[in-house]
Order: sequence, then C-alpha cells, then structure tokens
Amino acid sequence: MKIKVVTDSSANLLELKNVELVSVPLRITIGGREFLDTPEQPVEEMMRAMDECTGPTSTACPSVGDWLEAFGDGEKIFAPVLTGSLSGCYNSAAIAAKEYMRAHPRRKVYLIDTLSTGPEMELLLERFDALIGAGADFDAACRETHAYLASTGLVFMLGSLENLARNGRVSPALAKLVGLLNIRIVGRASEKGELEPINRCRGERRALDQLWKSMCQAGYSGGRVRIRHTEGASVSARLRQLILDNCPGADVRIQANRVLCSYYAEHGGILVGFETIPQKRSGRGRS
Repeated sequence: MKIKVVTDSSANLLELKNVELVSVPLRITIGGREFLDTPEQPVEEMMRAMDECTGPTSTACPSVGDWLEAFGDGEKIFAPVLTGSLSGCYNSAAIAAKEYMRAHPRRKVYLIDTLSTGPEMELLLERFDALIGAGADFDAACRETHAYLASTGLVFMLGSLENLARNGRVSPALAKLVGLLNIRIVGRASEKGELEPINRCRGERRALDQLWKSMCQAGYSGGRVRIRHTEGASVSARLRQLILDNCPGADVRIQANRVLCSYYAEHGGILVGFETIPQKRSGRGRS
C-alpha cells in the first residue's frame, strides 16, 4: 500500500526522508497580482509587491480539486493542514477526502486540522515520517502523530503589522505604533488555533527573552525546535544561541519561510515550533 503525506504549503516543507510529500500551494493576492506558494515563486518578489501595495491583500486556500489532484495515487494518506482559524484549508481538504474515499473505498485519508501553522506543522510531519521509517503501520503512525500535537507548541515574533492592518486584523493605529516605537509583538498559537498576541516588547532583545519565557511556560525543556524566519536570519541565530545556552545539545534548526508564512510573518518576523513536556497541552487538533 502506498503511503503518502499531503499537506498545504504553510508547512514550509517540500520533502521527507521516508515518505513521499506533496505540498499543496495556497494563493496570495496583492494589488491584483496572484502569488502561488510554490518553490518557484521568489519570496522577495512577493514581499516587494506587499510593500508597494496600499490596498487590501488576501489569501486563498487550495480548492477541492487541488486536494484531489494531490491525493493522486496515494492509498494511505496522512494530511495535516493549516489551522482553520486562518484559512478554509481544512474544510476544502475534508470535502476532497470524502470524495476521494467514496471514489476509492479501499483507500484512506487521515485528515487533521493542526490548529497551527509553519514550524509546528514541520515537527508533526517529521514525527510521522520517523514513525513510518521505523516500521510503524499507517494507522498507528497517524494516531501517535495526532497525539503528538499535545506535546508541541508555536510562538512567534512580529516586527511589523502593516499587512495585518490592511486586512483589518489589527487597527492601523497599532500597526503604525509598532513601526514607530521599535515594538515587537510576541504571541503564540492558542488552543483554538488562533495566532494570539501575548506581549508587546520594546526592542529585539526583550522580545527574544519573552519568546524564550513563553516557550518555557509552555513546557519546553530541551526538545526539538524549528525556527522559520522572513528576513530574520540574525535574530533567528540569536534565539538559537539563547536556547542552546539554556539547553545544550537541543536540536535547533533554522530556515527561511516560504511565501505564505512570509506573508503573515512580514519583514523580520519569526515563527518557532518546539516540543513541550508530553501531554502539556491536551485536546489539540481535530480530524
């Protein structure tokens, strides 16, 4: 039976070691131009368009047809998707999964609303891939990976809110204040899958300290960490060193965001997925 992982492009990953991975791209519309979140789309081009745009921007989730095409020849499909509080990905993927299994009664799609995005989804995909590589059967790997969501977290730091203000998610006055006063917004993925601000910090150093504090409060004690940044390589490196100073030997990896996560993170933003004490956060994710 062919096992396949199908996820949306907010997960950032394009391949796994042991299982075929298909990344289904979201679309971003800026000033009438559409940017598809594929490896061929330069992030810098999308960011320039966003800087030049004065009107609203928007994102669009993959269609039911996009998901069906991605499922393709998969017989056992693991499909974790972007939080439903930010996108309709889960709903369109759920419709596609039902159609797919109706057309192929012997096949199976295990779908999860991860209630998260970016690097926390990466940790989930890595866990599933490792289980399959170690010889776990599909159903057991799905159940264990789903349960693993209770042992992961996501925090973020934003240095700009201009894009969010244009879309009506925050007030223009707050966005302007953040830019003028060198404020960083530190937040986390909530239990409901919303990106929840928890602190406003003046300056990068205080923001990094708050990020680390938030990780510790969530139960981080030296597990895996995945840092994804948008034009924030230097601050990501400083965060990595802060983590290693406190937890020597921790597995901390840094990479740049792709298009969709860069759209939300904006200039200098970072997203941090990390492992917590097992079962620290219960009841996350829906299938």
